[in-house]
Amino acid sequence: MEFLPEVLRINAENETERICASVRRDLAHRLKRRGVVVGLSGGIDSSVTAALTARALGKERVLGLLMPERHSAEETLRLSGDVAECLGIGTEHEDITGVLEAIGFYRRYDSAVQRVIPAYGAGWRSKIVASSGEGYTLFSLVARSPDESEVRVRLPLGPYLEIVAASNFKQRVRKTLEYYHADRLHYAVAGTPNRLEYDQGFFVKQGDGSADLKPIAHLYKSQVYQLAEYLGIPEEIRRRRPTTDTYSLEQGQDEFYFSVGYEKMDLCLYGRNNGISPEAVAAAAGMTPDHVRRVYDDIATKRATTRYLHLPTLLVEEVTELA
Repeated sequence: MEFLPEVLRINAENETERICASVRRDLAHRLKRRGVVVGLSGGIDSSVTAALTARALGKERVLGLLMPERHSAEETLRLSGDVAECLGIGTEHEDITGVLEAIGFYRRYDSAVQRVIPAYGAGWRSKIVASSGEGYTLFSLVARSPDESEVRVRLPLGPYLEIVAASNFKQRVRKTLEYYHADRLHYAVAGTPNRLEYDQGFFVKQGDGSADLKPIAHLYKSQVYQLAEYLGIPEEIRRRRPTTDTYSLEQGQDEFYFSVGYEKMDLCLYGRNNGISPEAVAAAAGMTPDHVRRVYDDIATKRATTRYLHLPTLLVEEVTELA
């Protein structure tokens, strides 16, 4: 992996200063807010976003929100607290289980799963996984019973949409809390998507897709890891497998959304963005040219199907008066 990884390598010190200058400028002149709120997940992206904003503004002007719920991984709360302690930023702990119960998330989720696995109930855990074919993606539900036996079932469209719609409650509830704390402190909300997630629509509209600024949305995932090392993010977080932390069973992002792991996905996205042939990307990524072509096609498909996530509210005509 000689050519493409080299072009993905960044000068971490220079990039950190560039991002910090942008954060300071945007808060002072465009957003006119005193500080930022960052939702901490114990993952690399939110940790780096918190570190960058703390460096840009001062640790006393960054608030980290810890927002676990019943399905969160056991280490999520601990790792979120670890990064906040490492950075010296203040935190608020908001367990959202009660809100999700009140809104009917767990009931709706279980009901959708029971449409394909009738035995699903208390003590069971589950997740959605994806598999790609020639120009299409199939989704399956993986469920594990209390006795640890596992069931895997193809998901029809109806139950799939219900499960995803219910799961999106989590991101939207968290974002509501982020804006509550931002409003009370006169802060802005910092979003945490990297370039893969932002480009490919791996976010929930009016959920984790909503933010006032997104400091790392231009960075490939491997570049976020480079910044994490430079910024001193705890090693356990830097070594943690990228997960969605959405379902009760552990789920890697490559199981659910991206067709390959982030290292190869970075190379494929960079290659497609810069007109590099599948053969050249394949040689750098340890893939076959046909596999790279399929990933290129998947990139284009996701851009088309998730374009609405990036769109502002549509109006019949513009109503904002020019200054």
